[in-house]
Amino acid sequence: MQIVVNVPNALLDALQSTQIAFEQEAKLAMAVKLFEMKRLSSGMAATLVGMDRVTFLAALQRFAVPVFDLEPDELSADVTNA
Repeated sequence: MQIVVNVPNALLDALQSTQIAFEQEAKLAMAVKLFEMKRLSSGMAATLVGMDRVTFLAALQRFAVPVFDLEPDELSADVTNA
């Protein structure tokens, strides 16, 4: 499947970006948001962007998205059950 988004050239100029770099950044931002919303696993999000899972997880910090999003009681239960 392919999604087409019209982007004005002025936007690329304002961002000081090339079309290829902007496309990659937009795909990464979309994958990160879908991961954050728990719509995609980290592996599926990484596949969407065309990178390996570890690289995707490392990229999350650029978007201030935690790798693990657990409530304190969930984290405590995980530690107890480990």
